[in-house]
Amino acid sequence: MKSLVLAEKPSVAKEIARVLGCTQKHKSYIEGPKYVVTWALGHLVTLAEPEDYDKKYRTWTLEDLPIVPKRMNLKVMRETSHQFKAIAQLCKRQDISELIIATDAGREGELVARWIMELVHWRKPFKRLWISSQTDQAIKEGFQKLKDGRAYNDLYASAVCRAEADWLIGLNVTRALTTKYNAQLAAGRVQTPTLSMLMEREKAIKNFQSQPYWTITAQFDRFQATYRQQDTQDGRIWSEEEAKEIVKRIADNSQVATVVQLRTTEKQQPHPQAYDLTELQRDANKKLGFSAKQTSNVLQKLYEQHKLVTYPRTDSKYLTTDMVPTLPGRLQSIAVGPYQTLARKALAGKVTMSARVVNNEKVSDHHAIIPTEQFVQLGQLTNDERRLYDLIVRRFLSLFFKPYRYDETAVVIQAGNDKLYAKGKIEKDAGWRAVYTENSRELDREDEEEDGQENTSSLEQQSLPPLKQGEKLKIKQTMYKPLRTMPPARYTEASLLAQMEKYGLGTPATRADIIEKLLQTDTIDRTSNRLQPTGKGEQLIELVVDELRSPELTAKWEAELEKIAKGKADPEKFIVAIRQQATKWVGEVISTTKQYKPHNTTGSFCPECGEAMLEVKGKRGKSFVCSNRECSYRKAAGPVLLNKRCPQCRKKMEMHDGKAGKYAQCKPCNIIEMLDEAKSGKINKREEQKLLNKYKDNAPLTNSLAYKLKAAMMEQNKK
Repeated sequence: MKSLVLAEKPSVAKEIARVLGCTQKHKSYIEGPKYVVTWALGHLVTLAEPEDYDKKYRTWTLEDLPIVPKRMNLKVMRETSHQFKAIAQLCKRQDISELIIATDAGREGELVARWIMELVHWRKPFKRLWISSQTDQAIKEGFQKLKDGRAYNDLYASAVCRAEADWLIGLNVTRALTTKYNAQLAAGRVQTPTLSMLMEREKAIKNFQSQPYWTITAQFDRFQATYRQQDTQDGRIWSEEEAKEIVKRIADNSQVATVVQLRTTEKQQPHPQAYDLTELQRDANKKLGFSAKQTSNVLQKLYEQHKLVTYPRTDSKYLTTDMVPTLPGRLQSIAVGPYQTLARKALAGKVTMSARVVNNEKVSDHHAIIPTEQFVQLGQLTNDERRLYDLIVRRFLSLFFKPYRYDETAVVIQAGNDKLYAKGKIEKDAGWRAVYTENSRELDREDEEEDGQENTSSLEQQSLPPLKQGEKLKIKQTMYKPLRTMPPARYTEASLLAQMEKYGLGTPATRADIIEKLLQTDTIDRTSNRLQPTGKGEQLIELVVDELRSPELTAKWEAELEKIAKGKADPEKFIVAIRQQATKWVGEVISTTKQYKPHNTTGSFCPECGEAMLEVKGKRGKSFVCSNRECSYRKAAGPVLLNKRCPQCRKKMEMHDGKAGKYAQCKPCNIIEMLDEAKSGKINKREEQKLLNKYKDNAPLTNSLAYKLKAAMMEQNKK
């Protein structure tokens, strides 16, 4: 008898099959002596659409809302139905005795497998592979420690509740808004509160009234000090006349300035904790300019394809005690290139981890993101993979170094009746900061700019000369500087992710998709790494019901889903409450008297029905669409956007036609790449693969074979 192994993706299935010794390759599965390995293609099964319950729901009308089926049905997704049928046939084989779920070890992965099992009517035993990395060793150990599949029934229940809640809330409220206002207005259980937070920040910015203020700085021989009226005051002076008077007063006492207070304190800063997904997405956004979605995609490749990092969709920053013996091996695997010296230094000492790193109680499904024992070849990584991997490795290395230690000196200087304040640092032990030597300035910079606050402590990083209590000092120059109060800054993806995490909106695995969905529906816009609501988003947030805007309500639901996953809450009770909420909110949308005015109306009219045309953004660029939802007229408004991204700024490139053929262009960076292969003299990928297939079966890929391939490709290009 054999075991059927169900992976989530073909790439993962192939790796599992290789480790398990399965060599007989078929179109939809790989078979071996003991195992048959097959795969889903993401979700193969989904919740049924409204029209699957009743054909009348194909037409959106307010009279048919809310749509609340007594029992939620499942259906096979049409585009991947061929793979579902193949899995169903494998499940019927008489020599298959059990199923091993090997989908991603998380809530969504559990849902992928269980819904397939439900539609194929699986009744035989099933087990669960639960691993945190894709290395050969992790896969082998995982299959040696398979768990009873029923142990994850609560996780499955939580996943079902999440999916049904999103369907009931999102579909009903979206249909109600879209139908009532004759516009594509999407709402959701998580995306609407997220939009609400962006809108609140936008209101704060618009309502902000900037005020002028002045600061006073005194220059001594080797350092600067700032004027403050008292210890707790921030140094801002709200009158220019007063600032001038203080400057004159200090200048008159410049010969008799005295050190009246001198305090040196030894301080230390522990290393940062290991990364969870949200923290990594935030750092990648701040330091690398990656979007949250881009980070997720690159991280998934590092996990699945290169096997260099552990499971990415984690919400924990801790490791478990059983992982401590594996840490030296992980250090050895990353002891290459720029990490060699640091890794060997960490290995030279005794590897011991504090409770700041290892804590079993703070690890639920998966531990923090750290490197695996897989030997790394940095040259095989793309630029984006290399940069993200660098963040993960350096954070991991920092865990093995001592705290950063420094002396902080605070000085108070009396000039007549006025006081000047200065702070300075003297480093005693770089500790974990040695890992970030080239980024030391970045480490000193606080997140004040991101949160829209003003930095009034920029002088605290200066080095102070040796000073003594009672010492007389000469003030060389006193000056005042005019400034203005600044409004709170718009959210970056990094700061928005922090807010979503704070309020429990979504999960580490879904937050990036929520932000992308808001962008794709033209509800928010991204400009220079800052996010702000569009005119559509501003109106949408006013049209949705008040309760749906509240982050607190969604956070309460997420907490309830987490309890269900742990077997501490009733899933039936949760869904009953969601159904009642969906019904209530649809009623509120229908009864409201609010109005919607399209923000993107153009001056042109539809040639087919005469209604006003709207300018909308899509994956392929801007286009003009008829405002009448019954009319399907649409035309492109500009150049078509390609999936090809600019190698410099990573934005989608535009497609153009030129004398030499079609080409991709990034206008901001002025980068052009030819697309017409016949005229650009480049062999296309299909022809390249044919050449590879022609030669790969004849000999191993030696230098000689590589030379032959290169020569063949050059000859092909000449043709």
